[in-house]
Amino acid sequence: MQTKLIERKEYIDFLIRHRDRDVIKVVSGVRRAGKSTLFELYKRYLLANGVTAEQIISINFEDLQYEDLQDYRALHKYVSGKLLPDRMNYIFLDEIQHVEKFEKAVDSLFIKENTDIYLTGSNAYFMSGELATFLSGRYVELRMLPLSFSEYATALPDNMSLQAKYNSYVTDGSFPYIIRLDGRKEDIREYLSGIYNTIIVKDILTRLQVRDIKMLSSIVKYVFANVGSLLSPGKIANAMTSAGRKIDPKTVERYLQGLQDSLIIYQANRYDVRGKELLKVHAKYYVVDMALRSSITGNLGRDMGHILENIVYLELVRRGYKVYVGDIPGGEIDFVAEKNGSLAYFQVALSTLSEDVLERELKPLQMLNDNYPKYLLTMDEYDMEADFAGIRKLNVLQWLERA
Repeated sequence: MQTKLIERKEYIDFLIRHRDRDVIKVVSGVRRAGKSTLFELYKRYLLANGVTAEQIISINFEDLQYEDLQDYRALHKYVSGKLLPDRMNYIFLDEIQHVEKFEKAVDSLFIKENTDIYLTGSNAYFMSGELATFLSGRYVELRMLPLSFSEYATALPDNMSLQAKYNSYVTDGSFPYIIRLDGRKEDIREYLSGIYNTIIVKDILTRLQVRDIKMLSSIVKYVFANVGSLLSPGKIANAMTSAGRKIDPKTVERYLQGLQDSLIIYQANRYDVRGKELLKVHAKYYVVDMALRSSITGNLGRDMGHILENIVYLELVRRGYKVYVGDIPGGEIDFVAEKNGSLAYFQVALSTLSEDVLERELKPLQMLNDNYPKYLLTMDEYDMEADFAGIRKLNVLQWLERA
């Protein structure tokens, strides 16, 4: 399979829009989402638009070459020594979370003349808490996901059907490097295993100082297997106890937060549509990549409905929505998506060609009495688009491709 370069235009455009602005540019995302490649593409853009190589200072802290710069003082001294006094300096610090107290070096460089700073990190907590407060008002954050279906599809042969592209997306995964592996299943399996083990060891075990790796692995597998189901720390703890491995809900909650901080899972809280408020009990969890999920759970092919729901959730997040699970009396709406003060409602189903299924999927949306957009997304190729009193039925693959 001959592949094409995926340029991640949406993300490049974000960096271009903020070029030379007096803010720190922060790119966060799960490991191997393409953050380093994004920096390389953006540096190419700079070089093609009047910037010289001497103006670019670039450090990747996962490269042993720069291990001695993981002290913030050493980092500051090194970068300061390379700054040009009469031109803009573009500073790229990749995987900055490896530098303890890096915010001190970054802040000191930020206040110097002619510096434009770009950071990446592979977890959520590196830009949380005290750090966010320390840099408050001085940074913009770009949250990067692996490839969207639309991006992935552009790298595949034009003569492949949309359904075949989707099948490849689900089975091989959305991490950009997967495209280079040309569908070789064993190579893909090893690559995904490496990503998973790195996240578990570097971003969770080390940070949370977890001693019971088997328990953590059991919880990961349980959450992965139950995407799209309402879960709580108590429910997960009970499931572990029933399997003969006792754990308290507070520890489960801590592990769940670690998984979210590593950006390997996302939490969708419940939203009371009638009362217009978030509900604190139970939430749904979605995994950052479907092939990564199936490599852990081994249940690919038996859960295609929840896989599709997971992909739609990630796409809504990618399009800038805050996404919740809609709670209404006697029913549930798959997703309530909020952006700029407006809402949109989404139901997701593999097929609604059966009258019973169609009625079941439409009912929660029909119970709403507002004028926000309402969508029913399905894989149906026959009768793929329709309008049911303001509820638009769309083919989900075409919806994903239009991103």
